Amino acid sequence: MPPSTTSINWAALQNGSDIRGVALEGVVGQAVNLTPEVVTILGKAFATWLSSELGIPAAKLAIAVGRDSRLSGPTLMQAVIEGMASLGCQVTDVAMASTPAMFMSTVLPEFSCHGAIMMTASHLPFNRNGLKFFTRQGGLGKKDISRILELAEQGNFSTATAPGPVESRDLIGAYAAGLVQQIRQAVNHPDNFDQPLHGLKIIVDAGNGAGGFYASQVLEPLGADTTGSQFLDPDGTFPNHVPNPEDAAAMASICQAVVAHKSDFGIIFDTDVDRGAAVDHQGRELNRNRLIALIAAIVLQQHPGTTIVTDSITSDGLPQFIEGDLGGIHHRFKRGYKNVINEAMRLNEAGQPAWLAIETSGHGAMKENYFLDDGAYLVSQLLVELAKARLAGNRLTDLIAPLQEPQESEEFRLKIKTSDFKTYGTGIIEQLQAFVNTQPDWAIAPKNYEGLRVACQSPDEDGWFLLRLSLHDPVLPLNIESNVPGGVAKITQRLRDFFVPLAELDISALERHL
Repeated sequence: MPPSTTSINWAALQNGSDIRGVALEGVVGQAVNLTPEVVTILGKAFATWLSSELGIPAAKLAIAVGRDSRLSGPTLMQAVIEGMASLGCQVTDVAMASTPAMFMSTVLPEFSCHGAIMMTASHLPFNRNGLKFFTRQGGLGKKDISRILELAEQGNFSTATAPGPVESRDLIGAYAAGLVQQIRQAVNHPDNFDQPLHGLKIIVDAGNGAGGFYASQVLEPLGADTTGSQFLDPDGTFPNHVPNPEDAAAMASICQAVVAHKSDFGIIFDTDVDRGAAVDHQGRELNRNRLIALIAAIVLQQHPGTTIVTDSITSDGLPQFIEGDLGGIHHRFKRGYKNVINEAMRLNEAGQPAWLAIETSGHGAMKENYFLDDGAYLVSQLLVELAKARLAGNRLTDLIAPLQEPQESEEFRLKIKTSDFKTYGTGIIEQLQAFVNTQPDWAIAPKNYEGLRVACQSPDEDGWFLLRLSLHDPVLPLNIESNVPGGVAKITQRLRDFFVPLAELDISALERHL
């Protein structure tokens, strides 16, 4: 029998629009709370929620389940399958998969599942795992996750007289084949339609996550030479580097590989392939603002004047590039990939075309692809332009030649020491706003969707900073950028003078920079 549902802190498993927890022993101070028993109940809760949402009996539901390379994945995946099958659901076991592919299991005609679950905790350490849920309308939101956890806590499930059928199928092969066809058609190579990437050397770094398929099942059928690709084999201990395009060591590894092998292009994914980044032929990162600029340039060629929705920490050069050079609209919104995606969908519904929603972390979602944050789809669009540029005798990065980038960029995470961190953090932001209003060469940005963004206009600072409250943690992230050498230190010093009297704020991260 599973443990009493009253003994489990179900709410603690919610992480925004995902469920995440500790699945394995091995890290001091982190007790396991995502056990097979818990995951079995979560499978039942999702099936019960989906049955209610769609008005379909559980025994008529078809649900796909996949996982990334985490060590706890096989055991937890079996548990969630057993939970849903016990309600009579028809379950499709797709084994190793990517998060975007799991959504595609609901829309690909040969699968047509009512819902899907991906077992992943993205780039978090080896001991973590989690669940992401999808319907044909996309990924579930925070309210949906809260409701599923409520159902799990209540534990009132209608067990079927006989378990539902469980079938094993190859989802990632079907998903990869779709990407191959999209790239072929988009490039439309005049001499080699089937292999438009022939003659290009492209390296993939999967970080031992679930993205290794991209080299063998997407690039090689398209004719690319993938020599030098690294860490393609799934390994849940992540022995080489953190599978995260935002991690400096991970990006350095793929950059070095591109240079060492004299490759034309490099691609790096996070663990479950909902994020990706790239590297040009010189080993230069195409990440964060550069990645946003590059995909925005591609989208605006196809959809002139469209709105590009980003998160709040993009550089000042990006709106100049999107609006001044490309003729688009830059809508700088909040951090959080779901926030960015939902805002783009809202704008479209309001009649303002928005074909791209992208966060600086690499979460990028495009309107023509269901607004799905899909790292493999995103880099596939870059490959199309790479092939087209080569045919025209150009470089892909010519598209972002006008992009102005900051001289310096830093992020500091200031820890709040009091338990009521949200109230305290909000108060600090309000005090900072009053402080900024006393500074003649600082100006508050006209549109602040979260926190406080300030333009620093003195010649020796020439930059900006953004202070915001973390969504889940007792932290105030502070981003500072400057267009002049030493500018970040100048801005940092003035901010330190403001922060010092705040007794419950740990500013040691800031002071280490001075």
